Amino acid sequence: MPSRNNVQNTHMSETLQQLHKALLDILSVMNRPQRDDVLISEAGIKLDRALFPLLVGIDRFGPIGVVDLADRLGRDHTTVSRQVAKLESLGLVDRRAGLADKRVREAVVSPAGKAMTDRIDAARERIGQAVLSGWDPEEVGDLARLMRKFADAIADGQAAADRR
Repeated sequence: MPSRNNVQNTHMSETLQQLHKALLDILSVMNRPQRDDVLISEAGIKLDRALFPLLVGIDRFGPIGVVDLADRLGRDHTTVSRQVAKLESLGLVDRRAGLADKRVREAVVSPAGKAMTDRIDAARERIGQAVLSGWDPEEVGDLARLMRKFADAIADGQAAADRR
C-alpha cells in the first residue's frame, strides 16, 4: 500500500514556502521607510522617522526596558537608548525604575506620547480600511484570527527556544 505521507509532506512544504514568501512580501513593504513617512503624514504628526517605531513599540509593549525594546525592533540597544532619551526630551516618553527590577529603567508613553500614538492608530485604521475595502468582513475576521494564532505559535516557539 503506497504511503500518502510523502504527498502530504510535499503539500505542506509548498504551503510553508508560500507562507514564507507572503511573510517576506509583507515585511518588505512594512519595513520600507516610506511606509512610516506615509503613516506619519496621514496621522498629521511631526516625528523623526527613526523615532516612530520606538514610540509605537513603547506604547504597545511598555513599560519596557531598552534592551527588550531593541530586541523586539531588531536594533542595537545603545542606539535605542539614545533614541528613547530623545523621545523623553520631546516629552513623548517617561522613564522610571522597573517594577520587577529597580535596576532596569523602563520607558512608558507619556500623555503627549499617547495622544500621538492615538493619532497614529487612527491613521493606521484609515489605511487598513482602504487596503481591505474589497474583502468580505468574514475574510478579514479569518485573517485576523489566523494571524493571531500564527503570531502566538511563533512566540511560543521562541519562548521555548529561549528556555533551552
